[in-house]
Amino acid sequence: MTNGSSFSEFLLLTFADTRELRLLHFSLFLGIYLAALLGNGLIITAIACDHRLHTPMYFFLLNLSLLDLGSISTTVPKSISNSLRDTRDISYSACAAQIFLFVFFMSSEYSLLTVMAYDRYVAICKPLHYGTVMHSRACVKMAAAAWGSGFLTALLLSATTFSIPLCQGNTVDQFFCEIPQILKLSCSEPYLREVRLLVVSACLVLGCFIFIVVSYVQIFTAVLRIPSEQGRHKAFSMCLPHLAVVSLFLSTGTFAYLKPPSISSPAVDLVVAVLYSVVPPAVNPLIYSMRNKELKDALRKSRLHWKPMKIPDPYT
Repeated sequence: MTNGSSFSEFLLLTFADTRELRLLHFSLFLGIYLAALLGNGLIITAIACDHRLHTPMYFFLLNLSLLDLGSISTTVPKSISNSLRDTRDISYSACAAQIFLFVFFMSSEYSLLTVMAYDRYVAICKPLHYGTVMHSRACVKMAAAAWGSGFLTALLLSATTFSIPLCQGNTVDQFFCEIPQILKLSCSEPYLREVRLLVVSACLVLGCFIFIVVSYVQIFTAVLRIPSEQGRHKAFSMCLPHLAVVSLFLSTGTFAYLKPPSISSPAVDLVVAVLYSVVPPAVNPLIYSMRNKELKDALRKSRLHWKPMKIPDPYT
């Protein structure tokens, strides 16, 4: 840390100044966090324990739930702890780790959603070749590539961010450490400090986005050619949860980073950050289980097989 960035901690944005509102924030975030843990945990357990769900689609869904758990666990617990303890501080190393892990999980999730779009494309457009193309080894390699690309992206973006000298104080206008907010504290010119990050981010985002769009154009073209209404309904049911998750992920993330400066303010930035970093990990399990009969049956079966421990009555 040089050139004015010799401080050892950052100060995060607080949701409220009064104790009552801080407790409200604590309760709300804790509820959302527990819901995300429960929903994603149930999906992971159901897929891991039910052999009928040992298919490529559910293998990728299991990885998606793991990434959702990682992303929400990176940001929310620290915010909950700060509200409960009435503090704003986060150490320099913890801030750097938070940025790295958050970018890692979000980038990996975006890459995995792209892989899942390819899986749907092969299943619908090339069903006879599905078993050959999406065999177990290929699925593991695709998932590993998604996680690996997220790691490399996070390493590059976080290293670039913290290599820039900081001299504009240590107050971060967000409830967690975020790259755009850290860049506001740098000493260099805005254009020079952001251009490298924008190029890397744009390549990843546009590449995956184009692949997803092309895949779904071919998917919908193939679905419309299916003669039976039942077949079209089944094909749409396979794609709609994934398409809903992709839409939620891209819409919230795009608005967070590309919103017009005229509507930017600390309050708006805070709400948008909650929408793209906290809400999707909690909502994704609901989206995937809502119209998925196989997943519902697996969850129901796991509940039926679970029996609470009986405590003997000492008086009998």
